[in-house]
Amino acid sequence: MPTLSTLLYQIDSGSVLLPEFQRGYVWNRDQVRELMQSLYRGHPVGGLLMWETDAEGVSVRGETSGQQGTHLLLLDGQQRITSLYGVVRGKAPAFFEGDPAVFANLYFNVVEEKFEFYAPSRMADDYRWVNVTKLFLENLGEYITSFQQHDPANLGLYVERLNRLRNLLEREFYAEKITGNDKNVDTVVDIFNRVNSGGTKLSKGDLALAKICSQWSDARGEMREKLQEWQEADFDFTLDWLLRNANAVATGRALFTALDNVSAGEFRDALYRSTGYIGRFLDLVSGRLGLDHDRVLMARYAFPVVSRLLELNGGRFDDRSHQDKVLYWYVHAALWGRFAGSTETFLQKDYETVERSGIDGLITSLERWRGGNLDVHAHDFEGSTKGSRFYPLLYMLTRVNQARDFGSGVPLRADMLGRNSSLQVHHLFPKSLLYQAGYERSQVNAIANFCFLTQDTNLVVGNRSPAEYFAEVEEKHPGVLASQWIPTDPELWKIERYPDFLQARRELLAEAAQSFLTELRTGETATDREELQPLSIAGDDDMDARVAQVNGLISELVELGCTPPSTDTEIADPRTGRALAVAEAFWPEGLQTGQGSPVVLELDTADADLPRLEELGYEVFTSVDALRGYVRRRNRSEPESEPDPDAGSVAAERSREPDPAAEPVVAEFEQRMRSLYERGRKEAHYTATYFLSMLAEHGGLSTAHKLLAGGGVSDGFAALWERGRLDLTVEALATESRFAELFSAEELRTAEHRLSQFGYAT
Repeated sequence: MPTLSTLLYQIDSGSVLLPEFQRGYVWNRDQVRELMQSLYRGHPVGGLLMWETDAEGVSVRGETSGQQGTHLLLLDGQQRITSLYGVVRGKAPAFFEGDPAVFANLYFNVVEEKFEFYAPSRMADDYRWVNVTKLFLENLGEYITSFQQHDPANLGLYVERLNRLRNLLEREFYAEKITGNDKNVDTVVDIFNRVNSGGTKLSKGDLALAKICSQWSDARGEMREKLQEWQEADFDFTLDWLLRNANAVATGRALFTALDNVSAGEFRDALYRSTGYIGRFLDLVSGRLGLDHDRVLMARYAFPVVSRLLELNGGRFDDRSHQDKVLYWYVHAALWGRFAGSTETFLQKDYETVERSGIDGLITSLERWRGGNLDVHAHDFEGSTKGSRFYPLLYMLTRVNQARDFGSGVPLRADMLGRNSSLQVHHLFPKSLLYQAGYERSQVNAIANFCFLTQDTNLVVGNRSPAEYFAEVEEKHPGVLASQWIPTDPELWKIERYPDFLQARRELLAEAAQSFLTELRTGETATDREELQPLSIAGDDDMDARVAQVNGLISELVELGCTPPSTDTEIADPRTGRALAVAEAFWPEGLQTGQGSPVVLELDTADADLPRLEELGYEVFTSVDALRGYVRRRNRSEPESEPDPDAGSVAAERSREPDPAAEPVVAEFEQRMRSLYERGRKEAHYTATYFLSMLAEHGGLSTAHKLLAGGGVSDGFAALWERGRLDLTVEALATESRFAELFSAEELRTAEHRLSQFGYAT
């Protein structure tokens, strides 16, 4: 059985590699810590499964260093061995794909014999915490000196514990090998999936690529290079997606199994042709529709159908009229969710239709699928947030119809605005005014409340009421409001008429959309039309506490080892294509890729079909705090009890018994915390149920400490911001001068930053 030291040496020498069909590193910090804890305690950590083969004939990650003969490909145990390599060597192995920060800065406490990742507030200048990587890379001399200075009575005990930790290099791992000339990639992939039945499963695309890479070892690398090229142009695609396009060109089939009968040479040629088709269609979508970046790119699974069409049509469009018809089909396929449901089923139907009757057949088929009607109506623009299907349509109309900027009055075109100008989403009725007037979040973020302006103009407009700035804009630049489909009746510009404004603008948007799409279908467009040039896109128009809260959660979960989610994304019913929700965050393959059920964060519950999402097996969270708590409990990274007084200076400060002289202040703070709940319920019409339960369980002061220690603002903070009552937040209470002694300087800085970030003066 190989020792850990031997395994690490074999990785360094290139004799232990990773097969290309394996996914990247997906463990989180808690798993790394628990692995080291188990090894140190002598607990079983599982064996390894390796494939002994000639690496020259198999696609692998890592360098073979020119060695001849057999190599060992790691099939089961990648996450464990990669983690140990990272901790011991202080760097990632050559075959690594992932975030190396996951296993960086692991420390060992020689007193408590436990492992934790570095936390300056608890570990800085504390002799008890030892950098594990440094211990493996260097000798014990520095630590012996430190122990001798701080705790000479326990010097021998601490040195024995560090030696036990270093001796993990001699820990033996049971390694089973798959050998024999009869073991090919197909057989080994099947074994891999059986072994990993409870872990990271390979997708259908992974399996197809594994077989292709066995014949053409550079396939995945070349595909990644192309994906990187598109990413640099602000379009983000996946390997599976590119493989679907290549499969459409090579076989005309939607199922990846069709590639089993395609030779490496045939696949290579099909891949090159498909990337050319994709590039051609991206240029067309950008230049004709103005959909010039990933956020507004519609129906990406329509691309394989277009790739198939071009393959059957000699690699080209017939003429401009033909191009416009394809774009007409493409936009409608996006608007009505053609590929939001059973993707492979609809792809196959459309491949067969386009081969039989071309683009006219695709349009007819789409009409039939939609009940004979592809018209756009005002109610179609009733969605909210940037994840709605009709958000890209609004951007498209802005670009193709040359909507004009409020500030300059010039059309929003790259050649008119200049090189350094960028567009930004603008709320016509400012969020703050709408929240103060009592409108719900879904109303505030309605698509019909969005328009696009230059960033400079957006800053100038700020949070002014439409009743004020619309009149100024129209007087200075007549016709500008109409160019942005804004009702010109001043009565509709009043906050109390906001619902009527939305309805009127939806009707104008629907009329504009219907007109443009009809032009595409009939070819009734100017022959001298100019190609649209890409415009850069700036961030959101103003800060939103909910956006900040979700962004803070995502950063925190990624730090804990979760996969970055899709944001503001539509989730559709896989059977019907019906939109079930537009989630603030969505992990389609689980919080860690390939592990667990899909996870949905949906804050606008009234607009989502939660029962159907749960019926489909999604784990649905309707609160940021609930999802944060779930992940922390799962990772066991947040103790259920109060911190240990000896765990470090900040923790000790929070958990120590209050100074008797401060007891009256503590009592007053406790009373004020409870009054926040009552005042929020009566004055802001917000019932903070979770906050009340925290008060009951932990008391007022501990609850405040917990909320201030969170990675971002709480659900309650965001809800009170929406109601214009940040004065009722824990942050506002904590920053009152008479309570300052109850909090650390760091906590007060956190509270002041959160409040000032959203315009509340402390």
